[in-house]
Amino acid sequence: MSHFAKIDNDNVVTDIIVANQDVINSGLVGDSFRWVQTSYNRNFRKNYAGVGFIYDRVCDAFIPPQKYPSWLFNEDTCQWDAPIPYPEDNKAYSWDEETTSWKEEEV
Repeated sequence: MSHFAKIDNDNVVTDIIVANQDVINSGLVGDSFRWVQTSYNRNFRKNYAGVGFIYDRVCDAFIPPQKYPSWLFNEDTCQWDAPIPYPEDNKAYSWDEETTSWKEEEV
């Protein structure tokens, strides 16, 4: 059994199912062209697909939605990265888009 992502006409993921390739090919779940295999372990297509992700046929990758307007697309990982790395001091932080910086969370 494998995981498959259903994509719409704009290549946006609308559903994820677990099925055999034979089921996908049979048309029982719709047009087989609309189903793209995804890897839960990220063995291929860079990221495990999620509803709302975009399937980029050129990169052959599932790309998550951009979290914040200031975040930058990383072509190697097909992920969105903060313009400033997350602090590595074992404290909890959240992203503040207004200041484009990490803000320590109050405990």
